[in-house]
Amino acid sequence: MNPFHEKVAIVTGAASGIGQALAEELCSRGTHVILTDWKEEQVCTVSDGISSTCGSATPVCLDVTDFEVFKKIVDDTVQKYGRLDYIFNNAGIAVGGEVRDVTIEDWRDVLNVNLNGVVHGVAAAYPVMVKQGFGHIINTASLEGLVAFPGNASYVASKHAVVGLSNSLRVEGKALGVKVSVVCPGHIKTAIFNDSKLVNIDRKKVLEYVAKVPGITPAECAKVIIKGVEKNKAIIVVTMFAKILYALQRLSPTLTMKLIMHDVKKLRDARITD
Repeated sequence: MNPFHEKVAIVTGAASGIGQALAEELCSRGTHVILTDWKEEQVCTVSDGISSTCGSATPVCLDVTDFEVFKKIVDDTVQKYGRLDYIFNNAGIAVGGEVRDVTIEDWRDVLNVNLNGVVHGVAAAYPVMVKQGFGHIINTASLEGLVAFPGNASYVASKHAVVGLSNSLRVEGKALGVKVSVVCPGHIKTAIFNDSKLVNIDRKKVLEYVAKVPGITPAECAKVIIKGVEKNKAIIVVTMFAKILYALQRLSPTLTMKLIMHDVKKLRDARITD
């Protein structure tokens, strides 16, 4: 049985990376997918590629920080298809750098996209799903929503918040027919380290370090996520390294913190100083 066949899904951040891979995986399973991203031309290209090969894809330009536009997309989707089965709140950004270096604007940008963007998706889709009596909300957090890492505190804060939001909503939604999962990937081979803003950090050194970290492709990540959604997992941890570190964090937070402290030296080795 294919639980995604002829279902309707919205995916944010679908122009690249995990979002694109999720859209492709869902369409291959017969889902009608609304791909959204603020990069209009890029999301249209991705959507055209999907439509020509494997399924039903509709591109829509969306800045997830704009709730009114987000709500309209959800309402238009329900009006067209008569239902909304899944929403993948996947859009996210990062700003790398120590807290002493980043600006308040950097904090606002990250929190606005990573946290408010998810809040907006929930606020737009959850009432619809409650009314229809079914639906599944999948929010993308990160391993850094479970374990704290240095060098991107705003990202860590936003992803911890997404984990908390998702777990709380899962409890509320269960008796109302709405499922909620949160995705916590480890290292996925996307362009995020190339595209993200870095403050006083040598990008070349960062990329050299990241290249040595074991990871998987977005397509492989999407398959794990979809399998977790099928099983209605509360927390979908992606990559073996992420699972091990999350288990260690639960077993011994103090030991985990000591291990992660080694990353502080690597971060400071890559720091650009005057």
